[in-house]
Amino acid sequence: MRWDNLGDTPAAPADIALFGTDAVTTRTFDTPEFRGITFHEVRARSILNRVPGASRMPFEWTVNPYRGCTHACVYCFARKTHSYLDLDTGLGFDSQIVVKVNAPELLARQLASARWQGAHIAMGTNVDCYQRAEGRYGLMPGILTALRDRANPFSILTKGTLILRDLELLTQAARVTEVGISVSVGFTDRELWRTVEPGTPSPQRRLDVVRTLGAHGIDCGVLMAPVVPFLGDRPEQLRETVRAIAEAGAVSVTPLVLHLRPGAREWFMQWLRRHHPGLVGRYERMYADGAYAPTWYQRRITRQVHELAAEFGIGPSQRGAARRIAVPEEPSLAAAPEQLTLL
Repeated sequence: MRWDNLGDTPAAPADIALFGTDAVTTRTFDTPEFRGITFHEVRARSILNRVPGASRMPFEWTVNPYRGCTHACVYCFARKTHSYLDLDTGLGFDSQIVVKVNAPELLARQLASARWQGAHIAMGTNVDCYQRAEGRYGLMPGILTALRDRANPFSILTKGTLILRDLELLTQAARVTEVGISVSVGFTDRELWRTVEPGTPSPQRRLDVVRTLGAHGIDCGVLMAPVVPFLGDRPEQLRETVRAIAEAGAVSVTPLVLHLRPGAREWFMQWLRRHHPGLVGRYERMYADGAYAPTWYQRRITRQVHELAAEFGIGPSQRGAARRIAVPEEPSLAAAPEQLTLL
């Protein structure tokens, strides 16, 4: 396993690894929820990550307390990152989880640096910061506290229901800075969910998170991702998903068609051959030119979802800065919805 020379960050020179072998502790837990999962506890040297300039992301900085994800989504674009550690991007990505145990105190220190200018920080855009491991390690309360104490704007994208544990911290942060929350729900088809996202809470439970956040004065958008070609893109499927999103009280919905980057592409195609062999040829043709579906297909899906969103009374997300959560104590913040597009 290769831990050194993972790359440089703004907080560390290029010749300094993010963490070294002397800072790694490997653990397994014999409990049902973690059986078969190995945790590599590391003390990171930096936690603020600069997004490459060529990225499509509308933000510049991220915080990722974990590498690998027990959600085990077969399409996850972050699978490739495991190869940087000489870890397997298939089952290894699902079961070999790197935990940056010093993330909260490290973030607090980096945010306090005179070099830090208070830029927006996105979380959950690589792997989910509220995956099952968070229930054991509890890194997010400390991370949110550091952001709140520095009034640093941030956004969170998650498929996890554990975010509800941190409702009070989110509300406190929203009183002093800009906060954006999005939940990822690409479809409501339970059969598709069980096979393509086996480690996640069900789409219905994720929509309950949207509903609960709204009931506590926290507006929440939905990233409708991924829309899976030929499996989750029939008009009636799109309608049912957008209807459920609207009923949950989402303030926005943003569709994103499945993309298959290296690492994810190989694993997804293996899954497709096992579960839907008749679709292999269609996928090979659709993604023949790269990681993204053809532009005409993406535009068609976007148009359909936006039309359905308008029908059900919600609007598409807009690119831009995160929107401050509307909290009862600050009624003036309940302005026209504007939600950060995280992906």
